Amino acid sequence: MIKEGKVSTKIGVLKEVRGKVGEENFQILSVLSGLVAMMIFFSMASPYFFTMNNMMTVALQTSIIAIIAIGQTFVLITTGIDLSIGSNMAIAGIVTSLALVNGVPMIIAIMLGLITGIISGLINGLLIVLGDLPPFVVTLGSMSIVRGLALVITNGIPVSGLPKAFRYIGNGKVLDVPFSVIIMFLLTGIFGFILSKTKLGTHIYACGSNIEAARLSGINTKKTLIQVYVFSGFLAACSGIILASRIASGQPSAGMGYELFAVASAVIGGTSLAGGEGIITGTLIGALVIGVLRNGLNLMGVSAFLQEILIGIVIILAVFADRIKRK
Repeated sequence: MIKEGKVSTKIGVLKEVRGKVGEENFQILSVLSGLVAMMIFFSMASPYFFTMNNMMTVALQTSIIAIIAIGQTFVLITTGIDLSIGSNMAIAGIVTSLALVNGVPMIIAIMLGLITGIISGLINGLLIVLGDLPPFVVTLGSMSIVRGLALVITNGIPVSGLPKAFRYIGNGKVLDVPFSVIIMFLLTGIFGFILSKTKLGTHIYACGSNIEAARLSGINTKKTLIQVYVFSGFLAACSGIILASRIASGQPSAGMGYELFAVASAVIGGTSLAGGEGIITGTLIGALVIGVLRNGLNLMGVSAFLQEILIGIVIILAVFADRIKRK
């Protein structure tokens, strides 16, 4: 009887997860339509918007936001949130930069930076799952702790003098396509596959839809949630390393405020703050919306202060649209 109940619960969870695919595809089309409309508007408002140089600038700006937003998408789907993304970006960039200036081979230095992000994400996940603590509180605390570590390690002074080969990651091109954009699409493909085509992806959706039902269906919910925060830490580290490469230094202040852009990209792309819904393709389009919006407003001469207000309004509208859709 117990086994039959567990099987029926699992079938119910899987049906609920699969039933949202059509809604997510509709969401992608909606966001994509909004992106196209925005690009048409900015192209009419500024003759410089649709130039090749500006499109490459938008792609470069979007790549870092998109990568951290992928990790945030995984977390949001499980009804969590990761506020430590910006700090993880900073510490990963600093660890990599310090290793490089001390003569460590580039591959090993990058690995050290990635491991730093993974450890940070793992600690977040363990505290949330084993300590039964709210994700908001845990990641808010780790945001402060990790940022403090970045400042203590460097005494608040940027780590400079990075080798030219490392700077290629953030500034180099392959067939006129920025290398960081290639990394962005590669990570989008990998994590999009994990979320949509693997058993782990189904478990993540199930945890976000109803974590108790997921547990009763035999899913190891604790392991799933820990993996989600590890992904977020890893992707934040990737962005931090790319950013350090682009600006040719490890900055202890790097990534400040990027949590806002990550959440905005995911929510605009259709990820629900209530959990159980989200798709990586939508997040990528959401990051493009943020990138195009910031770039277009810059070309129009809109102040950075006003841009913050407008981005905040866009986030509220996206959440309001999600609320209406759920009702």
